[in-house]
Amino acid sequence: MIIVVSGPSGSGKTTIAKSLSEKYNLRFISAGTLFRDLAKKSGKDLISMNKDAEKSFDVDKLIDTRILEESRKGNAVIESHIAGWLLKDIADLSVYLWAPLEVRAKRISNRDNLSYNDALLKIIEREESHYFRFWKYYGIDLFDLTPFDIVLNTSKISVNDIICIITKYLDNFSSNN
Repeated sequence: MIIVVSGPSGSGKTTIAKSLSEKYNLRFISAGTLFRDLAKKSGKDLISMNKDAEKSFDVDKLIDTRILEESRKGNAVIESHIAGWLLKDIADLSVYLWAPLEVRAKRISNRDNLSYNDALLKIIEREESHYFRFWKYYGIDLFDLTPFDIVLNTSKISVNDIICIITKYLDNFSSNN
């Protein structure tokens, strides 16, 4: 089984993907971790690495190729900003999580020990880069959510409730196939 969890920064992708991988005993693959590791190896922060990726497809191609390879092995939860679009023909379930910008900025501010304004600016800068790159390299419109089976606003619902919704969907999906 391949479960994809996509969405913008601070939407809860990693938390939900890790929970699902534990619940279903699936491998957890994070494009964000792969990207951060690549940035660290290059001696760059995330914003600088995103700027490099805007100039050269090699950065995204490396990460996305790895995600595709991992998905072909099966039995994984894949967390990525764009995996829902890239793996739409491979994923058994594709989930898109989102929350209002202000909520996501508060989450990232708390998580990364940043001021709210710094978190907000970093989100906006990263999302502009993502939108530009994913359209330029793949023709993906990040506002087109048609590849997703489930779209959830995570701002007013607990992690446990989100997992329950996804589990219910998977249980229903399994019983109908």
